[in-house]
Amino acid sequence: MRAQTVNPLLSSLPPIGLSRVEAAAYIGVSPSMFDLLVKDGRMPSPKRINGRVVWDRKKVEAYWAALPDEDSNENNPFDRIDL
Repeated sequence: MRAQTVNPLLSSLPPIGLSRVEAAAYIGVSPSMFDLLVKDGRMPSPKRINGRVVWDRKKVEAYWAALPDEDSNENNPFDRIDL
């Protein structure tokens, strides 16, 4: 019988540090798109812990909140009605 792996975090306690893949999924984009957002400053730079690269979840949330909302009056192809 194999021993079960125990997660040391409470299930109600979200991690403060996110991997690149987790950070991308957290905001709903692919890892490669997340890389572009970091490169152009729309997402924060990571912290480095020895060889591990980790994003601060709270900073990711703050940068997410600062992203502009899409103006519904702009050229949204889903709102356009071609007659």
